[in-house]
Amino acid sequence: MISKRESKFIKSLQLKKFRTLEKKFVVEGEKSVCELLVSGLDIDRVFVTDKFANLHSELLNPIDDKVGLASQSEIEKVGTFKSNNAALAVVKMPEVAPIKNINKSILAFDRVMDPGNLGTIIRIADWYGFQDIVCSIDSVDCYNAKVISSTMGSFTRVKVHYQDLKTLLRTTTNTYGAALGGEDLHKVKFSEPSIILFGNESHGIADDLLDLVQNKVKIEGFGQAESLNVAVSTAIFCDNFKRLTV
Repeated sequence: MISKRESKFIKSLQLKKFRTLEKKFVVEGEKSVCELLVSGLDIDRVFVTDKFANLHSELLNPIDDKVGLASQSEIEKVGTFKSNNAALAVVKMPEVAPIKNINKSILAFDRVMDPGNLGTIIRIADWYGFQDIVCSIDSVDCYNAKVISSTMGSFTRVKVHYQDLKTLLRTTTNTYGAALGGEDLHKVKFSEPSIILFGNESHGIADDLLDLVQNKVKIEGFGQAESLNVAVSTAIFCDNFKRLTV
């Protein structure tokens, strides 16, 4: 059973200001909670249905003292999912320090505002083996409920750093930026370690950041669409980066 106090607290974490204050966030659904349980992240509390408890007892045993049974309706009432017959967890935010030295390739994002986009980007980064992504400070919060659910568990393996992109770009001369006036992506020979920068969904990379990018690269289009979704662009870049790195 979820108490009134617990219910109020969990609901408050839907707002960024309370997540920031409490340094905690919420994870919902069977897939994401299962990934969480094997991740090593610090779980504060997890509420599960009888069905989830029976299916995943081995995953729950190590944190038995933090597990509470709840009905599907209780879990749905405090969460953001319309339907959740599995589990909901409250998790402590991990410490994520700013990146100061580029010793492995990273993905960077200027003002990504849509939570679904960021969640998909995190999942793509995980698929292609990027362990770190950097977002401008004014990007959407990676602990937003829609971001977490869109990652399908990849939030447990990919660190999201929020920091000044100008300072980051100045740490290396090996930078690539997704820009319409750049070189054809399929002709670029990438090298590591590097920073691959992507821009805002509507406006692309800000001019003052683009000035700091050594290699401007574009995805050649063959139809009439004006642009590509930033998450789609990320996937195309990552695939080519992994194939064309020298």
